[in-house]
Formats: sequence, C-alpha cells, structure tokens
Amino acid sequence: MSLLIKNGRIITATDDYVADIHVDGETIVAIGTDLAAGDAEVIDATGKYVFPGFIDPHVHIYLPFMGTYAKDNYETASKAALVGGTTTLIEMCCPSRADSPLKAFELWRSKADGLSAVDYSFHMGVTRFDESTEKELREIVSRGIPSFKIFLAYEGAFGINDEELFKTLTLAKELGVIVTAHCENAIAVAQLQSELLAAGKTGPEFHEPSRPETIETCGVQHLMTFAEVTGAHVYVVHTSCDPAVQAIQAARYRGVHAWIETVIPYLVLDKTFAEEPEFEGAKYVMSPPIRDKRNQPILWDAIRNRLISTVATDHAPFDFVAQKSMGVGDFTKIPNGIPSVEDRINLLYTHGVVTGKIDLNTFVDAGSTQAAKLFGLYPRKGAIQIGSDADLVIYDPDYTGNISQTTQQMNVDYSAFEGWEIKGRPSLVTVRGEVQVRDGQFAGTIGRGQFLARKPSHF
Repeated sequence: MSLLIKNGRIITATDDYVADIHVDGETIVAIGTDLAAGDAEVIDATGKYVFPGFIDPHVHIYLPFMGTYAKDNYETASKAALVGGTTTLIEMCCPSRADSPLKAFELWRSKADGLSAVDYSFHMGVTRFDESTEKELREIVSRGIPSFKIFLAYEGAFGINDEELFKTLTLAKELGVIVTAHCENAIAVAQLQSELLAAGKTGPEFHEPSRPETIETCGVQHLMTFAEVTGAHVYVVHTSCDPAVQAIQAARYRGVHAWIETVIPYLVLDKTFAEEPEFEGAKYVMSPPIRDKRNQPILWDAIRNRLISTVATDHAPFDFVAQKSMGVGDFTKIPNGIPSVEDRINLLYTHGVVTGKIDLNTFVDAGSTQAAKLFGLYPRKGAIQIGSDADLVIYDPDYTGNISQTTQQMNVDYSAFEGWEIKGRPSLVTVRGEVQVRDGQFAGTIGRGQFLARKPSHF
C-alpha cells in the first residue's frame, strides 16, 4: 500500500512545519514539499495536524481483578484506542503471586495475538521473586519485554515485599530493564480501610481517604530509596499529586534515574466526582484515587516543563451495573479503574492544548514520543522520520463533539466523561501504513496489530 499525505501541518515533539509524507508499505519513505503521487492514495491534510501515532504505555485489557475481569478484549480496546488516535498499547501483564511469570506472559500475549488492531507490547508484572521466577524473568526479557511492573500495594495479590523489591531492582539493573511501579503502602492502606469501614464509612467517597496523598508519597519515597541503592531505572506510574511529584524530583536531584507518568483522569477529574450520590461515585474509583483539584495545575505545569514524561490512562474497564456494584456497602470491593483509552488524546488536546496549558510539541512528547524513548520503541514509533513506521494521526482541530457511552468503542456500560465536549479529534489514523480509522470511525483490520519485541536500553 502507498499513501501520500499532502499539505499537513506536521507536529513532532520538537518540530512544526507543513509538508507531504509519502508512505510505501509499512514505513515513511519521503517527507517534503510537492511530492509526486504516482499510484499512491492521496489524502489531503490541508488545515489539519499530522502527529506520530500516539502510544499508551499503561493499559489493562485482560485483567483478573477483585473477583472479576475487565470488560474489554483486544478487539474492542484496540478499536477504541485507534478511534482516539492511539496506535500502540503497552499492557500491564499482572499475574498473581502464585502464577508462573512465563505462563502468565504467554497467556496475556495470547489474548492479543491475531485480535489487536494496534501494535502492542507488555510490561511484565513481578509479583514475587525467587529462584524460579528470576529464571523465567530472564527468559521473558530475552523474548522482547525489557520492562517490569511492580506493586507496592495489594498485599497478598500483586504486592511484593522489600526483599523482593531489592532483588527485582538488582536484576533489572543487570539486564537493562526499566521498572514501572505502583507506589503506595499496602499495610497503611489496609489499616485505614479497616478503620473507615468500622466507622460505617462504606461509600465510594471514602476510597480517597483510605489512600491519601501521604501514602502515595510514602510509596514513592520508598521506591526512590531502593532505586538509589541499586542503581535501577524506575518509572512511577499514575502519579496523582504534588507531593509525589516533588519526591521524585528530589530523588532525581540525588542522581536517581526516575521518570514520571500521570494519567488523563487526574488531569480532568477531581475527588468530588467520587463523592457523587447514589453510588455514582463508584464510576470514578481508581488507585491511587483522583485527588483534590489543587493538584491539577501542578500536574499540568509539570507536563509543560517536561518534568512529567508521559500521560497514559491506566485503562481498566469495569461495568458500573454488574461490576462496580460489587462494592455497594463496602468501597474496598469496588473494582478499580476508569475506562479512558478512547478519550485520552482528545481530552489532552481539549483541556491541554486548546486551553494553552501545553503546546503542541509537548502534547506529542507526552502522548507518544517519551513513551517510545523510555520503552525501546524510538524512532520506530513516536516519530515522523524516514524509516519510521507509518503510524500517523491526521487530526482535525476544527471538529467539535461530545463524548458518550452510546457511541464509544470501549466495551463498558458507562463513560466517566459522559456529555463532555471535545474540540478536535483524529479524522484518519494509520498503523504501519494501513488506514485503520476514517472520519472518526474504525475502518481497518482486526488482527493487523503486531507484537513489538523490544530491547533493553536502561543500563
């Protein structure tokens, strides 16, 4: 397949210019002005932006959690991602402590192979560390997964102890693996949950007080200490608040190799949403929780200054009626997650670029390029360069519309952003040169996506 995208305003993490892009097969073969079409399909991008395909480095698609399973599969999730401009997903592979890491990796990958419409990879969850798991982790890295995921939360399920944390980081340093980390304190959370429930405070509005900013920050500081001692490279996922950002910045000042991710719900929602009556607040339960609104300007400033590297989603879709309702009368039983893989880029553009909080280059950097660089995909992904994969998003800044569960691709019975206006959306999206979205609708091939084997780069 050959495509010629004419007269688009090309925006990368550093550049902004008008040019044509010639795609032959799966890659970009020429960038310039007045390029000849030949037998290529010509796409007029006049008045539109052309971005590199966006990368969501933190999603959950296949997820056994809290006695149930996330609702999306790779067909629904990848279609949703594409309609929202995301062409690559990196999923968290999260086995329980009793599971074999290698078997878990093979299971998670089997859920995507042949079904995904986007390219995909995984972060390998380390939920215990012993001699057998170390051997399997080495094998998984050799198969193209140079990133781990650890939980300093969910004791007895996903969480690891300090000895396991130290050994995981030591192995990661040896292998050049970056360790992504959920930072809280499982014991402190459990104690606060017990106290709140004992006091009759059972609704979703008490989820945030059970996991306050101080506990998230404590987890961050704990991770930073271990990273400093071992020399491992770490990436703090879903950072929600100012004190946690400050703790990571302080560690960087000491020489710790640390990067920060935030997620779109923290930028546009605040804890009052989880306080909505009639159990509606359960729609907004995730961990760490959405915070006091005072944190939002700080997070936006940190993105603008590129202190926060990436804006992801932590997409974890659970139905409100049949799944979130498991927590009626006990907020600790509400499956955690806010479905947002379809909405991330449009919300980031509408609430970030349109309002002047971030510029277009930073928008691309946080939504695509930094994830590609951190996780071993650049410049194949996250770039518009000759030789890069032709993952391209033609974005219409003049479009206006509204988010609704009735029109979304995500397989979940509600939208956390129901009725919200968006200003701009992808009008055409390609994955390795094949058009997968036209006029905001999926028009591609299920199974087009490929597994992305990556190499270690964090030595």
